[in-house]
Amino acid sequence: MPKITSTTLANGLPLHRVHLDGTRATTVLVAFDAGARTERPDENGMAHFLEHLVFKGGEKYPHYRDVNETAERLGGVLNAYTSHDLVAFHITVRAESTPAAIDLLTDFAGRPHLDAEELDRERGVVIQEIQRYKDQPAAVAEQLIDAAGFGDHPLGRPVLGPEEHLRTFTRDAIVAFRERRWSGARGGAFIVGNLEHVDDSVNELFERFPTLPEPEPYEPAPPLRTERAVEQRDTNQSHLRMLYRPQIDVTDPRQRAALTIYATLLGGSMGSRLFDEIREQRGLAYSVWAVDHAFSDAPALGLGAGLASDKCLEAYERMREIVTELREEGPTESEVERARAYAAGRRVLAFENTNAVARYAATQSIVYGEDIDPDAAIRLLDEVSFAEVAAVAAGVDDDLAVACVGPHTADDFS
Repeated sequence: MPKITSTTLANGLPLHRVHLDGTRATTVLVAFDAGARTERPDENGMAHFLEHLVFKGGEKYPHYRDVNETAERLGGVLNAYTSHDLVAFHITVRAESTPAAIDLLTDFAGRPHLDAEELDRERGVVIQEIQRYKDQPAAVAEQLIDAAGFGDHPLGRPVLGPEEHLRTFTRDAIVAFRERRWSGARGGAFIVGNLEHVDDSVNELFERFPTLPEPEPYEPAPPLRTERAVEQRDTNQSHLRMLYRPQIDVTDPRQRAALTIYATLLGGSMGSRLFDEIREQRGLAYSVWAVDHAFSDAPALGLGAGLASDKCLEAYERMREIVTELREEGPTESEVERARAYAAGRRVLAFENTNAVARYAATQSIVYGEDIDPDAAIRLLDEVSFAEVAAVAAGVDDDLAVACVGPHTADDFS
């Protein structure tokens, strides 16, 4: 069992230590409720841009080369991510390098220079990142389905933001966003793995993050929109996305776990209904899947496929029919049992990685305000009943948003 201790530092930042037996590695992760859904309309893309900029250096490691070369000397894997939910910075190292890794991470992320010249150079890098995604039809489809389902709400906007925003962001605006959103009260620091070399002296390092007031609540998720969004491309391959809003209470961890098992039996494995029928029996797609996500205030069930354009509409109709069949007839006992075992097994395997446990803990703590024990997460999946999964299936109604990249029109998906 993991040994978990939590405390709140003088700057208001919660510090969670999760000791895991049997590993030589440690992950240090710091995250804040400062993802894309917290941006104002003219700030879209700023959370992700700020994530890039802090890597340019802090007080002790003042240059990006100092940051990168120090991480390499520690044998560490250093990275970050921005989602609609969170912005997070993390490094995974061998256990004996943990204090030095904390020193590095808390310096550039906790007290970054945010140099104006570096800001101008990094604009071009992020704009190239945006352009790269535009060249990837699957990535375009993901942006389209967010907009189709959430409209102009922050959840419907791309995390990277539009290119025109990147060209206008000023240093003052970026600093103001950071001071408004990177509050310890809506963040967390996590040390996960082998904690043999960690003592209370690291607390002072995490206090490099400034004391900031608690941020304003973000805009609540809107009702699901049922738009059809198509980007027409004269291609042989189409990228289809479908978005449902299951009728579950996302503040109930058991219902979220039941949604995970439902998504698994629907399209999360090679034994799932979508994979078996759309790929194996009908040969309509090489890639077909279902995935669940729960924001703090709204659930989401996504279906997707990459397939030959002349098979897209047949696959779309059959995928909708499978959701309907599960709603009206329910899943079988055997497929729920199999999906439950598969979902729990995947989580067990994922949690062999200290970084995966740290990411899970950040989401649990910051997004949901819940227990961060990884064993509890596995146990929850094991305990979900057939009736709970059947209730999820019955609550996925026929309203959905649809997005597609390919030689189609919106009317094709009406």
